[in-house]
Amino acid sequence: MNYLKKIKYNSPVILSFTLLSLFAVILGYLTAGLSTQLLFCVYKSSPLNPLSYIRLFTHILGHADWQHFLNNFMLILLVGPMLEEKYGSKKLLGMIVFTAFITGLINIIFFDTALLGASGIAFMLILLSSFANIKQGGIPLTLILVAVAYIGNEIINGLISQDNISQLTHIIGGICGCGLGFVMNKK
Repeated sequence: MNYLKKIKYNSPVILSFTLLSLFAVILGYLTAGLSTQLLFCVYKSSPLNPLSYIRLFTHILGHADWQHFLNNFMLILLVGPMLEEKYGSKKLLGMIVFTAFITGLINIIFFDTALLGASGIAFMLILLSSFANIKQGGIPLTLILVAVAYIGNEIINGLISQDNISQLTHIIGGICGCGLGFVMNKK
């Protein structure tokens, strides 16, 4: 029992995000996907529907299945705590909310598809992590390599595959991560 006392909730934003998303996935299974479609998926709907505005932010909690959830949160749990320590919980939460809003809004404006999942957030965190050791006046080579690898791969995947994964969301998440990294690291 003494071992349990040593476990720390070391990254409250990332851990809470993970638990909320886990709850959304379980609820989705229990409701045969109805809760996911109603609450955790962004798509074009009536501007008079209050849920339309909520889904702009909550779509990052919903996932199609366990594999989709695990793929996103393995990356988020790996990279997120370091970034939460560097930028603080409030700033990281703001970056997550901002990226969720931007990816949701772009999906509604430009596409007739539904969007769900935290992959845009995962890509934002990946690109943002390249700024972790940025020095004044320099652009980290790791940022360039990560951007070319991840964003280039998403562009190629978007051109050659039809796998129902929103490569544009990944790219937008990565762009948000780059932009936020530059803004947050400006002295």
